[in-house]
Amino acid sequence: MTMHARDTDIERAVDLLRAGRLVAFPTETVYGLGANARDAEAVAKIFAAKGRPSDHPLIVHIASAQALPRWSSYVPEAAQKLAAAFWPGPLAMVLRRAEGVPDAVTGGLDTVALRVPRHPVALALLRAFDGGLAAPSANRYGRVSPTRAMHVREELGDRVDLVLEGGACDVGIESTIVDLSGDEPVLLRPGAVTVEMLERVLGQRVRHAGENATPAPGRKPSHYAPRAKVLLASDAEAVSLARCFHAGGARVGLLSTKAPMEAGIDWLGLPQDADAQARELYQRLRDADALGLDIVVAVVPPLREGISEALQDRLRRAAGLGDGAPDASDLHA
Repeated sequence: MTMHARDTDIERAVDLLRAGRLVAFPTETVYGLGANARDAEAVAKIFAAKGRPSDHPLIVHIASAQALPRWSSYVPEAAQKLAAAFWPGPLAMVLRRAEGVPDAVTGGLDTVALRVPRHPVALALLRAFDGGLAAPSANRYGRVSPTRAMHVREELGDRVDLVLEGGACDVGIESTIVDLSGDEPVLLRPGAVTVEMLERVLGQRVRHAGENATPAPGRKPSHYAPRAKVLLASDAEAVSLARCFHAGGARVGLLSTKAPMEAGIDWLGLPQDADAQARELYQRLRDADALGLDIVVAVVPPLREGISEALQDRLRRAAGLGDGAPDASDLHA
């Protein structure tokens, strides 16, 4: 991963953040829209820029696990194990919040989500700032997350005071979120750090969240969505479904690893490898909007170990279907 931002860019970003301004910066997952997490007025600007509900909690990005006691009143052994195994990296942990952490960051909850990102630009910024940065994805609320600096500029424009360049994001979808604030670990959002990986490190079962779980970023039923309507389909039926909508006069795209070989259907091609699919997913959804598509027929990847659960989750939310793996009733085939 190449570091693009210069030292002078980092210095300018730190000055802006300390002045209560907004700075977008790259992480290995997606670009984040950052503000000083101790400054409630600055955090409020994030919600205004994104059009995000103010009771929705944010992830606080920190420079290292050594900063955990500044943000959490209790750091359990499970958090220490996961930090040692996966930080810096695409994992956020929900812990009991420390005194003085603003309600603006936690959505009024008694917990706070914390993460140490892996991207060198993000780490350089956090070390220079010497504090926590509240940073959801740098896009309008509910829309497709940005994986390149130009996505941030296109979507937020002058709502953000500075965008730090960091190239294309290496992971491409948002971090895993695990809740460690209760009696057992609970997966709130799947990501590149999988349940199997968490369980191997913790030596215990990690339960998937139910409907009444702790609120967390990216858990609304409709999220990560392009303007085009997204419909999920099986590999066997996707082309015929796309053909039907095209025959009805819709501008249709097929999001899959296989080209449709059908005139009039735009192919939003994905690689065969699941990790590569995650890196390209949001770019393909943005391509759908750039092409002016009405409908995207998305082939649901098979559920295997690795990032495939997270891919299914993002596609379900892009289609407005919420939690859980797709079943036959979800597939428009």
